[in-house]
Amino acid sequence: MAIGMACFTFNDATVKFVAEEMNMGQVMLVRSTIATVLIVALAWYQGMLIPIRQALHKMTILRVIGEVVGTITFLIALVHIPLALTSAILQSLPLLVTLGAALFFGEPVGWRRWVAIIIGLAGVLIIVRPGQEGMSPYVLLIVVTVIFASLRDLATRRVPKTIPVLMISALTSVGVGVAGAAMIVPLGGWTPMSTTNTFLLILAACCVMAAYHFLILAMREGEISFVAPFRYTSLLWAILLGFLFFGDLPDMPMIIGSIIVIGSGLYTLYREQMVSRAKPAATAAASSPDGV
Repeated sequence: MAIGMACFTFNDATVKFVAEEMNMGQVMLVRSTIATVLIVALAWYQGMLIPIRQALHKMTILRVIGEVVGTITFLIALVHIPLALTSAILQSLPLLVTLGAALFFGEPVGWRRWVAIIIGLAGVLIIVRPGQEGMSPYVLLIVVTVIFASLRDLATRRVPKTIPVLMISALTSVGVGVAGAAMIVPLGGWTPMSTTNTFLLILAACCVMAAYHFLILAMREGEISFVAPFRYTSLLWAILLGFLFFGDLPDMPMIIGSIIVIGSGLYTLYREQMVSRAKPAATAAASSPDGV
């Protein structure tokens, strides 16, 4: 999960830079086309290609929908607000995933973690500052991103083990590319690409491929409530890259809100570990996560 978050953040910084010269639909299409070619080639090399009909499980389709909507809302917002701000709001994703796992999968969540989730969501409100004069409407798009990214991660948990990880990544990449192609004309049409932008999108595609792969492995191998908090490492990368490439620095409300959100997430991780230690050996073995 930590490696995947680093890859996603490098991709975000690259896309934000390139998007100054072309629309998001074109960025999504070009990046996803490159990523799909790389993923399919790697899947073929490792013998992970299976018929598309077998891979189109309802959970796979649900995952692709979550990824597509999450990507569209995130990339549109990314152009208009600082990288660190987008990352700060996304730090609430582990809390929402833990909440979803409890509500829909029946994973046990005690009252302490419920309190932590509520406090963490309050931290998101501090970051977003709803109702404040001058608040960018694009900030709300990141909130939508969090909701659909949670849907994506929860669906990943229920994808059958018979569907290889790389096949899931390929379908996801194709879905994002198709959505990007549909957006090109409404967003202003195709823009000729420079050599630099082409290289950067190839780099972004490689980052996305690696991020997809590690994210799926993490969500399928590990217990959601344990794995998800490692997303927080992306905020450190976002602050660093946002400052180096765009000159952005987080303000005090964002710092305070981020600390509250991350603290709540880390507490849920701590409680999960405490509960796991308290389980009898047989019970813990019975509840171990499925492998890939």
